[in-house]
Amino acid sequence: MELPLETTANDVKHRLDAGEVLQLIDVREPFEHQIARIANSELIPMNTVPAALQQIEHKADGGVLIIFCHHGMRSLSVVNWLRQQGVTDCQSMSGGIERWSTDVDSSVPRY
Repeated sequence: MELPLETTANDVKHRLDAGEVLQLIDVREPFEHQIARIANSELIPMNTVPAALQQIEHKADGGVLIIFCHHGMRSLSVVNWLRQQGVTDCQSMSGGIERWSTDVDSSVPRY
């Protein structure tokens, strides 16, 4: 069964709390990551994703990839591209880190 392209911040939180192993990948720019970040996520800026494909494929072996950005547009593009490359266990977190901050963890700064 193929995963939906997108998931919500609340769903990601519930899945993590239930013990599901998820690999959180932040595709924002380093300056954005400096402002706000989700604990245990890895920064792989969108423009470096093609060069990091092997690393990303390896991470996918350890659990579903949850790709996020600021609002969810870049991450959706990355998920579409990854799926074209054969990395199917990945989802974009709709609303991005903005929704994480408003819906899950208000200690994550909004910008």
